[in-house]
Amino acid sequence: MTDLSKRPGPIGVFDSGYGGLTILEKIRKKLPEYDYIYLGDNARAPYGTRSFELVYKFTLQAVKHLFEEGCHLVILACNTASAKALRSIQQNDLPLLDPQRRVLGVIRPTVESINELTISNHIGVVATLGTIKSESYPLELAKLFPHIKVSGEACPMWVPLVENNEFDTPGADYFVKQSIDNLLQQDSDIDTILLGCTHYPLLQSKIEQFVPNNIKVIAQGQYVAKSLQNYLERHPEIDRNCTKEGRCRFLTTEAVDKFKESASVFLNDSIDVEQVILE
Repeated sequence: MTDLSKRPGPIGVFDSGYGGLTILEKIRKKLPEYDYIYLGDNARAPYGTRSFELVYKFTLQAVKHLFEEGCHLVILACNTASAKALRSIQQNDLPLLDPQRRVLGVIRPTVESINELTISNHIGVVATLGTIKSESYPLELAKLFPHIKVSGEACPMWVPLVENNEFDTPGADYFVKQSIDNLLQQDSDIDTILLGCTHYPLLQSKIEQFVPNNIKVIAQGQYVAKSLQNYLERHPEIDRNCTKEGRCRFLTTEAVDKFKESASVFLNDSIDVEQVILE
């Protein structure tokens, strides 16, 4: 680790692609005074269909890079990385890399909020194939709220719809309706649908067209942001290692111009982007 390991630094936000920008936006809105580095592994996205071993390898490379950039706290703003890599990194790698640093995910903060959102205690999760197969949401919910029944539906076409800027077109209707119908056929008592992928908030208005009025569609960003705020309040030793000048840098493993073009779907601002290599 470089000399940056001893100095305060920005909060790192990692995603396999662009979806984490929906999380970053909510975090910056809740905690605008902090500095952030967003890292997208766009050259190797999507992670949703990758093996556990490969997602873990790629995610660990990203975490190490953000540590080298001076981050003491890294948020995995990616459900697949949170599902397939977070626990291994926390338990096996952090003690060796730097026990004082922290890596957090997006699944636990989301799950902690579910009990307040559902009345029927029947929820649905739409996510990538990797997140659904990991059963991370049912497992976490079983720990905290064993009375809640969870049904999951993998939506492999949804991320391409978002990243190709087709999420608000008539062509998206078929794929969105098909997945929602499949989910509701599993359990007719579902009253809350959780968007278990950070790309999906861009599809939220489209999804709401195909669900009954009594069903809430929930994006993760605000819950992750609130959880991070609470975490920093509870851990002043971590908060002291986070710089606060309101800055944000963007890093990508893909071509800079391509990142800027695709990120414009998620962000209203023009941004400066740097290309990096993860290894």
